[in-house]
Amino acid sequence: MLRISGVNLPSNKRIVISLTYVYGIGKSLAEKALTQLKIDHNTKTKDLTEEQADQLRTVIEKKFNVEGDLRRQVIGNIQRLKSINCYRGLRHDKHLPARGQRTKTNARTVRGRKKITMGSGRRSEGKKV
Repeated sequence: MLRISGVNLPSNKRIVISLTYVYGIGKSLAEKALTQLKIDHNTKTKDLTEEQADQLRTVIEKKFNVEGDLRRQVIGNIQRLKSINCYRGLRHDKHLPARGQRTKTNARTVRGRKKITMGSGRRSEGKKV
Protein backbone atom coordinates (compact mmCIF):
# COMPACT_ATOMS: atom_id res chain seq x y z
CA MET A 1 0.00 0.00 0.00
CA LEU A 2 1.45 3.34 -1.10
CA ARG A 3 1.51 6.11 1.50
CA ILE A 4 1.98 9.76 0.48
CA SER A 5 1.85 12.70 2.93
CA GLY A 6 0.25 10.52 5.60
CA VAL A 7 -2.54 9.22 3.34
CA ASN A 8 -2.88 5.56 2.37
CA LEU A 9 -3.72 5.35 -1.33
CA PRO A 10 -6.14 2.62 -2.48
CA SER A 11 -4.21 -0.13 -4.24
CA ASN A 12 -6.85 -1.39 -6.69
CA LYS A 13 -7.46 1.94 -8.45
CA ARG A 14 -5.55 3.64 -11.24
CA ILE A 15 -2.73 5.81 -9.92
CA VAL A 16 -4.29 9.00 -11.36
CA ILE A 17 -7.44 8.43 -9.33
CA SER A 18 -5.58 7.22 -6.23
CA LEU A 19 -3.52 10.41 -6.04
CA THR A 20 -6.70 12.48 -5.73
CA TYR A 21 -7.21 11.00 -2.24
CA VAL A 22 -4.45 13.35 -1.06
CA TYR A 23 -5.85 16.75 -0.01
CA GLY A 24 -4.68 19.36 -2.52
CA ILE A 25 -4.15 17.04 -5.48
CA GLY A 26 -6.82 16.92 -8.14
CA LYS A 27 -6.88 15.04 -11.40
CA SER A 28 -4.91 17.63 -13.39
CA LEU A 29 -2.16 17.90 -10.77
CA ALA A 30 -1.92 14.09 -10.56
CA GLU A 31 -1.60 13.86 -14.35
CA LYS A 32 1.10 16.54 -14.33
CA ALA A 33 3.16 14.69 -11.70
CA LEU A 34 2.84 11.34 -13.51
CA THR A 35 3.77 12.87 -16.86
CA GLN A 36 6.83 14.46 -15.30
CA LEU A 37 7.96 11.06 -13.96
CA LYS A 38 6.97 9.23 -17.18
CA ILE A 39 4.61 6.85 -15.34
CA ASP A 40 1.64 5.45 -17.27
CA HIS A 41 -1.65 6.95 -16.05
CA ASN A 42 -3.49 3.62 -16.36
CA THR A 43 -1.12 1.77 -14.00
CA LYS A 44 -2.76 0.42 -10.86
CA THR A 45 -1.30 1.67 -7.60
CA LYS A 46 -0.30 -1.85 -6.51
CA ASP A 47 1.69 -2.35 -9.76
CA LEU A 48 4.09 0.55 -9.13
CA THR A 49 7.68 -0.38 -8.39
CA GLU A 50 9.34 0.81 -5.18
CA GLU A 51 11.54 3.17 -7.19
CA GLN A 52 8.53 4.76 -8.92
CA ALA A 53 6.70 5.06 -5.60
CA ASP A 54 9.69 6.82 -4.00
CA GLN A 55 10.04 9.20 -6.94
CA LEU A 56 6.33 10.00 -6.84
CA ARG A 57 6.42 10.58 -3.09
CA THR A 58 9.39 12.97 -3.32
CA VAL A 59 7.92 14.95 -6.25
CA ILE A 60 4.57 15.44 -4.53
CA GLU A 61 6.01 16.37 -1.14
CA LYS A 62 8.63 18.74 -2.58
CA LYS A 63 6.79 20.49 -5.42
CA PHE A 64 3.16 20.61 -4.30
CA ASN A 65 1.58 22.12 -1.21
CA VAL A 66 -0.58 19.27 0.14
CA GLU A 67 -2.32 17.90 3.25
CA GLY A 68 -1.40 19.58 6.58
CA ASP A 69 0.50 22.56 5.13
CA LEU A 70 -2.31 23.35 2.70
CA ARG A 71 -5.01 22.99 5.36
CA ARG A 72 -3.04 25.33 7.65
CA GLN A 73 -2.68 27.83 4.81
CA VAL A 74 -6.43 27.79 4.02
CA ILE A 75 -7.36 28.22 7.70
CA GLY A 76 -4.84 31.06 7.97
CA ASN A 77 -6.35 32.81 4.95
CA ILE A 78 -9.84 32.60 6.47
CA GLN A 79 -8.54 33.86 9.84
CA ARG A 80 -6.90 36.82 8.06
CA LEU A 81 -10.17 37.70 6.33
CA LYS A 82 -11.98 37.56 9.68
CA SER A 83 -9.39 39.68 11.47
CA ILE A 84 -9.50 42.54 8.94
CA ASN A 85 -13.33 42.49 9.05
CA CYS A 86 -13.78 42.35 5.30
CA TYR A 87 -17.09 41.22 3.79
CA ARG A 88 -15.92 37.67 3.07
CA GLY A 89 -14.53 37.37 6.59
CA LEU A 90 -17.83 38.45 8.10
CA ARG A 91 -19.69 35.90 5.95
CA HIS A 92 -17.32 33.16 7.15
CA ASP A 93 -17.84 34.33 10.72
CA LYS A 94 -21.65 34.11 10.43
CA HIS A 95 -21.49 30.72 8.62
CA LEU A 96 -23.13 32.10 5.48
CA PRO A 97 -22.15 31.66 1.82
CA ALA A 98 -19.12 33.86 1.08
CA ARG A 99 -19.04 33.77 -2.71
CA GLY A 100 -22.17 35.63 -3.75
CA GLN A 101 -24.71 32.82 -3.68
CA ARG A 102 -28.34 33.64 -2.96
CA THR A 103 -29.53 32.99 0.57
CA LYS A 104 -33.27 33.55 0.36
CA THR A 105 -33.48 29.96 -0.85
CA ASN A 106 -30.97 27.19 -1.56
CA ALA A 107 -28.46 27.91 1.23
CA ARG A 108 -29.51 24.94 3.36
CA THR A 109 -26.07 23.34 3.61
CA VAL A 110 -24.65 26.46 5.21
CA ARG A 111 -27.69 27.66 7.16
CA GLY A 112 -28.91 24.30 8.47
CA ARG A 113 -32.47 23.01 8.79
CA LYS A 114 -35.42 25.10 7.70
CA LYS A 115 -36.91 27.10 10.54
CA ILE A 116 -40.67 27.58 10.36
CA THR A 117 -42.01 30.70 12.04
CA MET A 118 -45.55 31.37 13.27
CA GLY A 119 -46.39 33.80 10.48
CA SER A 120 -45.57 31.47 7.62
CA GLY A 121 -48.33 29.62 5.83
CA ARG A 122 -51.84 30.60 4.83
CA ARG A 123 -54.46 31.45 7.35
CA SER A 124 -57.81 29.74 6.84
CA GLU A 125 -60.77 32.09 6.26
CA GLY A 126 -63.19 32.14 9.19
CA LYS A 127 -66.90 32.97 9.20
CA LYS A 128 -67.72 36.45 8.07
CA VAL A 129 -69.88 38.38 10.48
